[in-house]
This record gives sequence, C-alpha cells and structure tokens, in this order.
Amino acid sequence: MNNYLSMLAIAVLFFCSTCTQQEATETLVAEVPVKEWAPEDTRNVAGLDAKRGLITNTPNATPGYILFHPSAGSSTWLMNLKGKIVHEWKGEYNTMNSYLQDDGRIFRMDRDPDFPVFAGGGQSGIIREYTWDGELLWNFKYATDQYLTHHDFAIMPNGNILAISWEVKTPEECAAAGRDPEQTPGVGLWPDKIIEIEPTRPEGGKIVWEWHMWDHLVQDFDETKANYGTIADHPRKINVNAHAHVPHMTQEQVDAMKKQGNMTSNATPDNQGSDMAHVNSIVYNADLDQIALSSQGFSEVWVIDHSVTTEEAKGNSGGRWGHGGDLLYRWGNPANYGQGGMEDQRLFGQHDVKWIPEGYPGAGNMTVFSNEITSSQGKFPNVFAAMGAKESIDLSISDLGNYSAVYEFAPIVDENGTYVLEEGGTFGPSEPTWSYKAPDLYSFYGPFVSGVHRMENGNTFITSGSRGRFMEVTPAGDIVWEYWNQYFENYRLPDGSPPQPIGPFMFAQFRGIHIPIDHPALAGKTLKPIDPQPEVFTLPPPPLSK
Repeated sequence: MNNYLSMLAIAVLFFCSTCTQQEATETLVAEVPVKEWAPEDTRNVAGLDAKRGLITNTPNATPGYILFHPSAGSSTWLMNLKGKIVHEWKGEYNTMNSYLQDDGRIFRMDRDPDFPVFAGGGQSGIIREYTWDGELLWNFKYATDQYLTHHDFAIMPNGNILAISWEVKTPEECAAAGRDPEQTPGVGLWPDKIIEIEPTRPEGGKIVWEWHMWDHLVQDFDETKANYGTIADHPRKINVNAHAHVPHMTQEQVDAMKKQGNMTSNATPDNQGSDMAHVNSIVYNADLDQIALSSQGFSEVWVIDHSVTTEEAKGNSGGRWGHGGDLLYRWGNPANYGQGGMEDQRLFGQHDVKWIPEGYPGAGNMTVFSNEITSSQGKFPNVFAAMGAKESIDLSISDLGNYSAVYEFAPIVDENGTYVLEEGGTFGPSEPTWSYKAPDLYSFYGPFVSGVHRMENGNTFITSGSRGRFMEVTPAGDIVWEYWNQYFENYRLPDGSPPQPIGPFMFAQFRGIHIPIDHPALAGKTLKPIDPQPEVFTLPPPPLSK
C-alpha cells in the first residue's frame, strides 16, 4: 500500500497543480515524506480500496437515471438507480461532460487529441451533438495555438452554445497589463474568455458574442502600466496579480510526471502557472440574461452580463445591468478585491456553480461544490500549499485538516434584482443558506473536479469527483442513494498519454447528472439494462514490498 500512497501524494500535487490552483511545489515531490495511513482513515481521496458500485438505494431515492461517463473513456452512459447501464452513446474521443436535451439529443465536450500548447487540465477543443441513437449531428472544433475550449459549456434556449476558452497572452502583453514579470510563466498567461457559438450544422459554427476577462483587470503593482489602481476601489474588476505564483519545475520533473500519468501531455516547465483563473463551470440564466462562472484559481463565483454587445462587453457600462462586461457579482473570496482576509473566505477551489431553477426549493439561489476548505486556521490554505512548504512535512491528509462541502447561497439583490455591493464593500451573503458536510467532516473530501445540483423535490445530487462518488442527499443531510463509479477504460491519446492527468484517480468523475424519470427525452424509450454490461475495472493488487 505504501506505493499507492506515495503515488497518491504525488498525483494530488501534480494533478491539481496543472488542473487547479497552480500554487504548488517549490520542492521536488519525491523528497516529501508520506506517512502510512491507518486502515480506519476514510479520506483516501482516490478511494482505491473502497467498495464500488451501488452502495445505497433507499425507497426515498428520487426515481430517475444518472448521466455520467466511464473514466478515461469515450462513451456517455445513462444508468438506472440499481447501478445498471441502460443506454450508451459511443463517441470517437475522450469526454467528461455531456448534456441531455428534451428530444433525446446530447451535446458532449470532447478532447481533441491533437491540440497544441494548452496544459491546464480539463482540455477539450471539440463540442459535438448526437442523436439518441448516436448519430453525429454537429461537430465544432475550437483548438489552435491561440485558443482552446475547456471544462464546460452551456446550451442557451435559442440553441446557441456558451463555452469557456483559454486565450494566449504573451509575457510582453502580461507585463503591459501590469502583471508582475517575476510571477509570469515563460510562455505567458492563459486568461479565460467566453464565446457564444451559433452552430452551422453539420460542421463548424459562428462566434456571435464574446467576453474576455483580460478586458476587466486591475493591478496595483506598476503605476506605469495599464489597469493601475487601488484594488479595493474596483470590486468589479479582476486583480491580475492575485494568486500570482509560478511553480518552478525542471524538464526532468515534468517528463517524469508525464510518464507516471500525473501531468498532461502538453505540460512544460514554462507553462506551469499559465492557467491563471481556471474557470471550470459555466451556466446561463435566461430570465436574467446573465452568465455565472466558477473560477477555481480565484476561489470565486463570478456573474457577468450577457445582455451587453461584444463591444460593450469590453468596457464597464451598458447592458441591462449597467456595468458592461465588468463583474456584476462575485462571491467566495473578498480578499481578491481588497476586502477581508482568510477568515472571510467561503470558497476554496470550488466547482460547478448553478442557479436553482424556478419551481425548485431555493429557486434563485446558487449551489456550488467547495473542494478545498481548510480547518488549519491559516497554517496551510490548502493541500497544494502544504505540499509546497519549504520544510519537510507529514502528508497525512487528516493532519492537513482539509475537507469539502456543498453550499447553497443567496446573492443579495435589491428590489430591482440588482446585486448589492454592501456598505462594507463586499458582495453578500456572509454565510451560505444551506450546506452539506460529512458528519465527521473529513470523510467527505474531493480536492478537485466534483459537482452539485438541486433536484425538484428539494434533495441535492452531489458528485464527489476524485473518488467517483455520486449521491443524493436530503435537506437534512441524509443519503438516500449512493453509487461509486466502477469503470475505467484507459483511453489513450495518439502519443500514448492519458487524455487528462490520471495518476491513481482512475475512477474520478468530473460530474454526474440526475435525470428525472419524467424527463421529456425518456418518453417512449425502453430503458432496460444493456447486455452485456460494461466491464467493471478491478484494481490489480499492490506489488509486494521488497
């Protein structure tokens, strides 16, 4: 088991440094000692020795199906509550994210096997549309050495697609924008932009709207450069130097991590830290004409105005809400805009922000999965910073004291629905409306990926991603249904590398979605377990110690 534990510590560090916060190591990972975990420790974030498959299926489970993907696979599956696969959409490429439409079509975010440059985790480059029977209807590719779609997309009522994309900013452009050159990676930065795609079936699409975070920066580093100002005076702008940190790695270290499957194929020493914001989810609110984003790098939820034109989105005026492309709302980490400290931080490396739909309990509120909450009172803000500490430390995760939680929070708005910047200079609320945490706090822990969405009956569907754990919980926190992913297909890119860093996280899930029994897409469908069922992955035994 020591081999697995060592690999786990390495993978937590490097999977998450490329796929999440990028604040990790100043030291060689192999030099960090790992303590043997006690058998009763339930915080193994990969869950390699956990029981898998259906765990709990009570009479109170909400009837329906689960939409998810085999880890490192190219299929999308629909599974019944007994843990049986009842429908499969087969694809050509690796995928981690799909959305089912009312008529049975699905849209999938696939991983282009050939894209260059980008190495931030969650890479995609391709969005495809399939019929219920798996016929390809639409293929859209957005993958060059200058931009790449990643992580997530949202389907608008008019059929257009909102997608997250990186764009390249050179070191010279970063310096001109006021970024500290000493904290700028060798290749520069990859800030996020949002594009709206009008599909042109069967191939391609027209970009009809754009928003760029690079247009909404502030910095107090260099008064001779653009965007200079007092951070606290600009709460709707993004501090280009917040969390600025460049992990220093050698080519040998990068090559070793690639070989172990713990670092993406495009990783180089010069692009560690380039993924500055790591926006990992997007959702559209048609009633408000607003877009919500989860920036893992800033540990914040952002809301922007979609009613602005692309030109207005470059500035700070115009649109239905009057602020152009500046942030309408942000929540989770007020220190990002010069307000408060660590004691005021509410989100830590979060994923999957969503509005609760009309007609659901909590309608209008938001839900989010907060991955990396610390109880160490500032000793280490997260696992990655702990691993990057100068001194030798014990990597027992229970010693670090990090855990995860699901939050529902209610943005503070006035009578017109405008987000309120409160007297203290922050956006509320100060605390969530509802949360789910494990009774022992620490056994519910997933430091990356993961997801959450409210169900119509008031229950909440949760994905604890690193272990591939799906569960439905009641408002009181009772688990009424639970399943642990048991599939791993080991899809490989043309160069033999995994599509995303895997390490020991072969069961990990970006997110799963509960599909209600009365979903229009299921009407008239025969949903019997497919035969044969997909092959369950069995972990080989650890090698014998010498």
